[in-house]
Parts: sequence; structure tokens; C-alpha cells
Amino acid sequence: MRGLQWIKLWIWQDERGQGMVEYALIIALIAIVVIVALTPAGNMIKQLFDNIVATLTPAG
Repeated sequence: MRGLQWIKLWIWQDERGQGMVEYALIIALIAIVVIVALTPAGNMIKQLFDNIVATLTPAG
């Protein structure tokens, strides 16, 4: 029984993967912010290029 208690204590105190998980969460948060910020900008850029194409296309 004593060995089982040591294994439980070792598992709860092992924090080697904690840093990697924190970095993954930060990267995911940054990705979400970038996607949310660039979606309206992408629509505005598309509209700008559509206007340029419409202006350059000869009316025929």
C-alpha cells in the first residue's frame, strides 16, 4: 500500500508538462484573437479589390 501512495504523490507533484500546456493555451488564445480581428479586415480588403476590378473592367 505504501508504494501506491508514493505513486499517487508522484503523479500529483509531477508538473513537467504544465509549461507546455500553458504555452499551448496562450497560442490558442492568440490564434482566436487574430482570427476574430482579421475577419472584418479580410472582408474590407475583398470589397476594396472588388471595387478596383469593377473600376478597371470596361463597361461593355
